[in-house]
Amino acid sequence: MPGDGPDGKSAGKAPLIADAGAKSGGTTAGGGQTRGGAPAPGGGRPREFVLAISWQPAFCETHANKAECRSQTATRFDADHFTLHGLWPQPRGREYCGVSARQRSDDRAGRWEALPEVAVDAETRAALAEVMPGTRSALERHEWLRHGTCSGTSQDAYFDDALALVGAINASKVRDLFGAKIGGSLTQAEIRAAFDESFGAGAGKRVRIACSRDGDRRLIGELTIGLVGEIRPDPDLAALISAARPTDGGCNDGVVDAVGLQ
Repeated sequence: MPGDGPDGKSAGKAPLIADAGAKSGGTTAGGGQTRGGAPAPGGGRPREFVLAISWQPAFCETHANKAECRSQTATRFDADHFTLHGLWPQPRGREYCGVSARQRSDDRAGRWEALPEVAVDAETRAALAEVMPGTRSALERHEWLRHGTCSGTSQDAYFDDALALVGAINASKVRDLFGAKIGGSLTQAEIRAAFDESFGAGAGKRVRIACSRDGDRRLIGELTIGLVGEIRPDPDLAALISAARPTDGGCNDGVVDAVGLQ
């Protein structure tokens, strides 16, 4: 599965080891449109995505100076829930659709504060502040520019879709497993089994685990999940996952990190 840009959460970054309801607008795929009224890409072919979710305490071990990490506490949402990294339209390399050269340059250089603010309503903005702590470093601007511009939806619909998907995982036995194992270790097999239990047999084979090194510890930092289909206001995540191709599992095992530098 693909990595992301220079935000330090990507599966392509050197430290990584490869061992809420949405709002409607426009017509859906049956009418050749996606929510928000933009034409469906690919002439009606099934839409493919990768959902990237992070375990924020692990990210902050190696990014302690980032605003979202300086402000993290043991009682904040991201201490024991998955957070949103991004929702990436596929295939890999489908990025920066209609984006100017200057904005692309700013994004690739990590000058995310210079990028335009995303146009979302107050409800979505509040949800992003909780579920995507990287908004404190303008991660949402980067994600929209690089990936969301190729989604065929409005900015508000794109983030609503991503939030709904993360919400489904946080309401599942996958989140329960991670929450119960904070400070301990999980194996790839245990994580995949939790996806099978929550989203149907074979779901775990569509999940890849990325880990990072923190001294002599190997931390579980991110999960990437393949999805195929139309993401609707109340998404059927089990169906979206089952339609995707299996992937290699990535990291074999790692620590579920707790908040605070260890």
